[in-house]
Amino acid sequence: MAGSAGAADAVGYRPLLFSIAYGMTGSVGDAEDLVQDTFLNLTRARRSGTAITNLKAYLTTSVTRLGINHLDSARVRRETYVGQWLPEPVVAFADRPDGPAEHAELTDALSMAFLVMLEALSPVERAVFVLREALGYGYPEVAELTGKSEANCRQILTRARKRLALGADAPLPPTRRAEGDELARRFFEVAAGGDLEELLGMLAPDVVLHGDGGGKAQAIGRSVDNPRQVAQLLVSGLRRIAVLGASLVPARVNGRPGVVAYDGEGRVLNVVALDFAADGTVREIHAVANPDKLGHLGEVSDLGLRRTRQR
Repeated sequence: MAGSAGAADAVGYRPLLFSIAYGMTGSVGDAEDLVQDTFLNLTRARRSGTAITNLKAYLTTSVTRLGINHLDSARVRRETYVGQWLPEPVVAFADRPDGPAEHAELTDALSMAFLVMLEALSPVERAVFVLREALGYGYPEVAELTGKSEANCRQILTRARKRLALGADAPLPPTRRAEGDELARRFFEVAAGGDLEELLGMLAPDVVLHGDGGGKAQAIGRSVDNPRQVAQLLVSGLRRIAVLGASLVPARVNGRPGVVAYDGEGRVLNVVALDFAADGTVREIHAVANPDKLGHLGEVSDLGLRRTRQR
C-alpha cells in the first residue's frame, strides 16, 4: 500500500479516520480512498521535513478537509443518480468478530437514515454535524479540524439543525441492540412466511420503505409510506428471492439490525436495515440492491439486476 511505510505509526487511527470519512461521504469506497490519501499526505509531509507534534490532530484534520473537498464533486453525482440514493452499507456479522478494523469505531449514529438526512447539508455543515453529533467532538476540536472559529462552528451546527428540523437538544435515533436484533429476527420471519396481517401489526403507522437499485438492480423507484403497501412489497420481495434459493443472514447494518441476502451460490443480492420506533414497531426500512454498493461485501449476484431489453 503506497505511503503505508511512512505512516506505520498512524495505522492505529485508521478506524477513527474511516468513521469521519464515511460519515461525510456515505460511501465505503470513498471513505477508504480518503483515508489512504490522508496517509499519503502524512508521508509527503514527513519527507518534506514538516514537524508533526500531534499525529492524531494532523490525521483527523487532513481527512476532514479532504472530505469537505470531496463532497463538492460528490453532489454532482448525487444529482444525476438514478432513483433513491442510499449510503453504501457497513455490515458486521455476529459470528465474524474479525471484520474490517476500519469499521470498529462506527457508531449507531451513522445509520442509513442519519446519513440520508445529512444529504441536505452543505459540505462544511455536514463535517461539523458529523464531528459534533455523531462522533462527539467538542467545539474547540471541531473548529480546529474544519478550520473555522469555535463561534462559527456553533452557528453552523445551529443552522444545520434548523435545516434538518431538529430541536436544540434532539437526540439521534437510538438503537436497542439486543432487543432490536430479536425484533428483526421475528420481523423477517413473519415477512418470509407471508402473513400480511401479522406483518402489518409490526409496522409503525408512519413506516417508510426506501430502496436503492441505482438503476441497475430491481428496487422501488421512490419511498413508500403506506403500511399495507410496504407489507405487500416486503412479502412479495421475500417470496421472489426465496424462489431464487436465497438465504437471509442476520447482520448489523450501520449499527442497526438487518440482514444480508445471498443467492443460492453465496453471492450478495441486497442488504436491508431496520429502524424501530419506541414501541418496537418498524419505523424505517432501507434496502440497498445497487451492485456498485455491495462489492465490498463479496461477490455480487446478477440475479436481481435489471435486464436490458433485446431489440
